[in-house]
Amino acid sequence: MPGFTTRPVIVGTHGIVAAGHYLAATAGFRILERGGNAIDAGVAAGLALEVLKPQSTGIGGEAPILIAPAAGWNGQPIVAVKGQGCAPGSATIEWFRQESIDLIPGDGFLPATVPGAFGSWATALLHFGRLTLGDVLEPAIELAEEGFPVYGGLRDSIVHNAEKFASQWSTSAEIYLPNGKPPALDDLIYQPDWARTFKDVVSAEKAALGAGREEGIQAGIDHFYKGPVARRLADFAESTEVLDASGRKHRGLLRYDDFASYRTTLEPAVGLDYRGYRVYKCGPWCQGPVFLQQLALLEGFDLGKLGHNSADYLHVLVEAAKLAFADRERYYGDPAFVTVPLDRLLSKEYAAVRRRLIDLDRASGELRPGDAPVLEVAEPGARPSTYRGDTTHVDAVDDEGNLFAATPSGGWIPSSPVVTGLGFPLGTRGQMFSLDPAHPNALAPGKRPRTTLTPSLAFRDGQPWLAFGTPGGDQQDQWTLQFFLNVVDFGMDLQEAIDAATVHSQHFPSSFYPRDAHPKRLVAESRIGPEIRASLAARGHDVVEAGAWAHGQVSAVEIDCRLGVLRGAASPRGMSAYAIGR
Repeated sequence: MPGFTTRPVIVGTHGIVAAGHYLAATAGFRILERGGNAIDAGVAAGLALEVLKPQSTGIGGEAPILIAPAAGWNGQPIVAVKGQGCAPGSATIEWFRQESIDLIPGDGFLPATVPGAFGSWATALLHFGRLTLGDVLEPAIELAEEGFPVYGGLRDSIVHNAEKFASQWSTSAEIYLPNGKPPALDDLIYQPDWARTFKDVVSAEKAALGAGREEGIQAGIDHFYKGPVARRLADFAESTEVLDASGRKHRGLLRYDDFASYRTTLEPAVGLDYRGYRVYKCGPWCQGPVFLQQLALLEGFDLGKLGHNSADYLHVLVEAAKLAFADRERYYGDPAFVTVPLDRLLSKEYAAVRRRLIDLDRASGELRPGDAPVLEVAEPGARPSTYRGDTTHVDAVDDEGNLFAATPSGGWIPSSPVVTGLGFPLGTRGQMFSLDPAHPNALAPGKRPRTTLTPSLAFRDGQPWLAFGTPGGDQQDQWTLQFFLNVVDFGMDLQEAIDAATVHSQHFPSSFYPRDAHPKRLVAESRIGPEIRASLAARGHDVVEAGAWAHGQVSAVEIDCRLGVLRGAASPRGMSAYAIGR
């Protein structure tokens, strides 16, 4: 089914990188041209994004990664890099109760977990790349040291936070308010402390390279988590008070031992078959399996017959999302601490039972997790949301058959001050923990919060095929689902599938402070026509119109093993993401 498209699909035979900023895509492609593989290129692009999009991600945040190595991994086709950091050892539900805090705030130091991003990038490189940390950090260090032009999304974030920077966060103001005011478009942003921090990481690597590439990369990891970086992060959090959404000032709970004991681990990805394709996600320490649960539900419908972006199709899509996300709320959490019944949740039998709950004529109004009581979804009291960051994404593919997808986020400048001397903030992902001890995502020391970050990979005919993802919090596995269905069920090429208008549900509790829910709410890009929106409203959906190009920033790369070509595409939404390759 041909659709509207804003850009050509990038087609090549050597390698393609798609990323949330064109300079990051360029950084990744530069590494491909130097002889790196898709993992080297994806890591280089991801590290560049940590510099280029500080309003959306940062090296103090997180970076879940999925990799399909051409040679496989321990007999598995896909490996997940668990790039989500853990809660501090002193972060307990009891501590928050003693402080009379009923929700972990979305800003300041209290929600900070151990930064998982750097360990994730470096671990991916260690096991599946062929270059060094010095190689893949070079473009990011250049961007930080030599500066890059301010673009619309970055400037908007700085303007929005300028008063806070000027009055409370002097370390952030030094970088993002040059001459005491927000920079103009195309002014250069410099991050000299970030550059120095990672030059020191590279120096630590070089000192150990004589023992081998792996030993060098491990030395760089140790410099970050056991050396000067960790000590400075811990000292800053422990000694600095920051006003947060609780209305009070708090110091951080992170300590040096939390960093020193942290390890980035690898695990097999979770997979599901859909119409002859095999789709892979990270485990239930993130929301990724909710994508697979939606596919399992939708496989029972003839989506093509319903019609692309028809009222019938969008209704079924959103009702399936409500059921899957209800299970996310009921079951998902760090598998090291809770048992998540994934075999049951992803089974065809379970999907068949749940599918019968979808009324084709009426929007559901309750939160309906499986095998559990129906719960009413109540609107919370008026509490200002602090989630004004986003996320970003990078995909890479090469002619050897390697596929790479990563969704870095957190550690963004709107929510936490830049750490003195390091050039980046801590993250706030701990806001996603529940303070209900019976909840699977309940806070516990050393536990990973259930993140929204969710890269995707898919196989076709048993061979690597597609890597994709988007920013967007709870919406990630709704917008990428529509992209995937556009390709598989509606026959669109990558760019057509990305450009097509999307919807999403806000029916279930948000992952972000203040964890609000909006029963029956369906948000639609305005390119979903008024007659379609009216038909959805008649079924009981609370339809909210968004901008014509408001939803996400999907990017994707593809390897077509039948033709021997590679393809890539990136969304025009936000006017910064691009794909590049040859």
